[in-house]
Amino acid sequence: MKPLDLMQPPPPPSRRREAPAPQPVADGPMVLNIGPHHPSTHGVLRVVVELDGERVLSATPDIGYLHTGIEKTFEAKSYVKGTTLAPRMSYLSPINNNLSYVLSVEHLLQVEVPERATVTRVLLAELDRLASHLVFIGIHALDLGASSVMLYTFREREQILDLMEMVGGARMFPSYIRPGGLAFDLPPGFEEAVATLLDKMPAAIDQYERLLTKNPMWKRRTIGVAVLGAEDAIRFGVTGTAMRAAGIGYDLRRALPYCGYEHYDFDVPMHTDGDAYARYLLRIAEMRESVKIAAQALARLPDGPYATADRKVAPPPKHELATSMEAVIHHFKLWTEGIKPPPGEAYVAVEAPRGEMGFYIVSDGSGRPYRVHMRSPSFVNLQALETMVKGSLVADLVTAVASLDPVLGEVDR
Repeated sequence: MKPLDLMQPPPPPSRRREAPAPQPVADGPMVLNIGPHHPSTHGVLRVVVELDGERVLSATPDIGYLHTGIEKTFEAKSYVKGTTLAPRMSYLSPINNNLSYVLSVEHLLQVEVPERATVTRVLLAELDRLASHLVFIGIHALDLGASSVMLYTFREREQILDLMEMVGGARMFPSYIRPGGLAFDLPPGFEEAVATLLDKMPAAIDQYERLLTKNPMWKRRTIGVAVLGAEDAIRFGVTGTAMRAAGIGYDLRRALPYCGYEHYDFDVPMHTDGDAYARYLLRIAEMRESVKIAAQALARLPDGPYATADRKVAPPPKHELATSMEAVIHHFKLWTEGIKPPPGEAYVAVEAPRGEMGFYIVSDGSGRPYRVHMRSPSFVNLQALETMVKGSLVADLVTAVASLDPVLGEVDR
């Protein structure tokens, strides 16, 4: 390298373009993108917001970033393999999604389910609701600045996920509910573990309330914020807690009972304010009712078979395969050809943690569904977002999204 000659004059400065003079900001609304990657959107959601200062003029949800084609995937799978797809739409309510799908398949088959399986389904569905509402409370509080609440709610949620792992081998997507009953019987120690959790839940819910219900910051960020009235809830087809917070006491467990819910003693909490605070209070109340229902299910859990004896619907127990050629044949045909419901269609919905979750299934008589479509509450409820936030501050948009508690995998499918 040639040594630098310090006696030489420096090279001339490079020619630079002069920066343009600052222009005055034009008056008028500003369009802002919130998301798709933003903690407060609770998933890959983009909201196109038109603002006048900090005041929301319009808010348009832009969905589709998580589109998986899961409905078409169902049509390429056997009915039993579909039980692994249904829970994966929503990582927060896998059991209720699993249950809705299986009930629709069983409606096509017109099969009787043993009482032990039916009661177990109710027990797991209510534990699933508890786990979902625990995430709602913890993450909603985190969105609004009360970060410590999540540490408490996730404490009990972890115990519920441990129970799901006990029955299905997976914490989040056990796929335990199958056409005709359950995948296998409840494991030893499960009933005792559930009883231990249910005994501590009332005190834990009291603790969440001490942290939030009278918290001045929490009340200022939620009372009168993201209001959705009864007429708008009906107009948009909103269901679940958002509908009941608007003064409409509609709950599928009471209106169209399934799995024997008509035999359980529980209330349907309702509020009339329709704001984010009302939706929070209702979820607290619903958690107490879920504890009550789960305790009743645990107390009435009978002995007996966990799946139907119809070997064209449910496979024979493994111990029969060693001694019965007929059992081997049924097992082989079920896992190679699949269940074959008669031609027809069915739609059965359940009261999932976010509202009405239903599966519409069309059978052409083969081992695979001809058509599968979901009525997912997160998708329908999200329509009301603009009505809830129009005219409010942009900071309240975070409250509105969190209080709806959407799962974007369930929205996009």
